[in-house]
Amino acid sequence: MSLAQLISAQQLAERLQQPQLRILDCRFALEDPAYGRRSHALSHIPGAQFADLEQDLSGPVIKGATGRHPLPDAAELVTRLRSWGIDNDSQIVLYDDGPGAFAARAWWLLAWLGKREDVFVLDGGFKAWSAVNLPLDTRPAAARSGNFSGSPDNSLIIEAQQLLAELDTLAQPLLDARALPRFRGEVEPIDPVAGHIPGAICAPFTDNLAADGRFLCPTQLHERFATLLQGHTGEVIAYCGSGVTACHNLFALSLAGYPLGRLYPGSWSEWITDPARPFA
Repeated sequence: MSLAQLISAQQLAERLQQPQLRILDCRFALEDPAYGRRSHALSHIPGAQFADLEQDLSGPVIKGATGRHPLPDAAELVTRLRSWGIDNDSQIVLYDDGPGAFAARAWWLLAWLGKREDVFVLDGGFKAWSAVNLPLDTRPAAARSGNFSGSPDNSLIIEAQQLLAELDTLAQPLLDARALPRFRGEVEPIDPVAGHIPGAICAPFTDNLAADGRFLCPTQLHERFATLLQGHTGEVIAYCGSGVTACHNLFALSLAGYPLGRLYPGSWSEWITDPARPFA
């Protein structure tokens, strides 16, 4: 069974009363960091707790040293997951507005901490739930205390120093989840330097989705990545601007039947903090 699992809005609606179900609302907007929390307060899927990308799913930014969304401290994240009522045997559903990038970040963090079963991303997200007029709630979710006891598996990450050392002889494909104009360095709306890590392959995360905002089927995803990876069937290394949308590619690769690759958490926004690191 694939590590990555999707759940439809109707399937989630049928499970809402299951005692082991935990739902995390991961909505966020880079241009408006308060958007997710504000949206959650207005309405959310019943029982959902709010997981903020920057306050919960990332660590502190150190100017000139880290990327824009460093990994959170593992022990602090475990404590936060427990505060949301998550147990080791919980069924967890993650959602954002629909594209799945922020939900996929939460999915990857749970995998990093060892929670690799019964974790689902809501296909189409909040948009898909709302489109079929399923119930919404405005009340805070009931407080629970969970017993989750995960620990980080750092074989799932590669840091800048190691990536730099291996760059000329890298055996694993390096996928960049950003759009082609940013990859090429034609535009850079967020980071102070434009371009990409030498040797990387442009694999925009949005191409994992169909026109309706839901994930392509596993066969289509496999065809997409087989073309990009030119027959490579093993693990990949994924990065993006700040280590968020790269998780979308890792999720989609898993849906397509590929083994879980490694994440470069700091991604482009960390890579460029050291001018000695090459860029293309």
